[in-house]
Amino acid sequence: MSWGPNWTLEPPPVAAPTSAPAPSAPAAPPAEAFGRPRRSRVREKLGAAGAALVALLAKLKAVLLLLPKIKLLSTAGTALVSIAAYSVLWGWQFAAGFVALLFVHEMGHVVALRREGIRASAPMFVPFMGAVVWARSLGDDALAEARVGLAGPLFGSIAAGLVAAIGALTGTSLLEALGYFGLFLNLFNLLPVVPLDGGRAMAAMTPWMWFVGFGALVVLDFVVPNPILLIITLFAAYELYRRWERRHAPAQAAYYRVAPRNRVLVATVYIGLIVLIALGMHATYLHRTLN
Repeated sequence: MSWGPNWTLEPPPVAAPTSAPAPSAPAAPPAEAFGRPRRSRVREKLGAAGAALVALLAKLKAVLLLLPKIKLLSTAGTALVSIAAYSVLWGWQFAAGFVALLFVHEMGHVVALRREGIRASAPMFVPFMGAVVWARSLGDDALAEARVGLAGPLFGSIAAGLVAAIGALTGTSLLEALGYFGLFLNLFNLLPVVPLDGGRAMAAMTPWMWFVGFGALVVLDFVVPNPILLIITLFAAYELYRRWERRHAPAQAAYYRVAPRNRVLVATVYIGLIVLIALGMHATYLHRTLN
């Protein structure tokens, strides 16, 4: 700690007294019934718990610092966990194909982020929630966010369409069903609400559409009750509230300022993807009766 030139750590001199009474012996601390000094057991327990928590956080920090060095292991490990989880419902072949399609979708985001000059993590898979990519930002403005958001469904839809086409040419119903399901998930991701990819596109088009997309999510929660849908709805509510709170900030006004020409381009890609995915789903639909 730095001190000013007129400050000193020494106390001012004090004249010595001519005489002083002899100090009395300190009083003994109160004792318990068994002769020990009183101590707070609660304080001791809290201190021990605090020390254990600090040690745990130190170990967690070490693990987090190690994760960037094992990106491949993290991606492969979470992918295997997801395949195992999905295999319980669909069998390992469909589960492996589904995780592969998720990987292609997320790599679309990674490629777009790197084109914007933003470092992105490798995809991490979360069973029954899909996959995620970590990045410091989504770009310098809403147009960059839209490009990053649409890249995922673009890559994912192309991959799902190819799988469905191969299934149709070879007569493999498994591939056709996998392609159809992949197309459906990419279409769902285009709902116009953050944090879904369609909401990223709306950032450059018409942000007020976020409220329409959020309303659609709420309706889906009642029509087809599902815990995953509910989690997505909660995330959407938080993100919508966060952006609404910042709407009057000067930096936000600059962020959402997009040229009309670019708005048209984003809208063309967004609507074109929806139309092409819908046509692909119609062509690959397999009627199945569950007994």
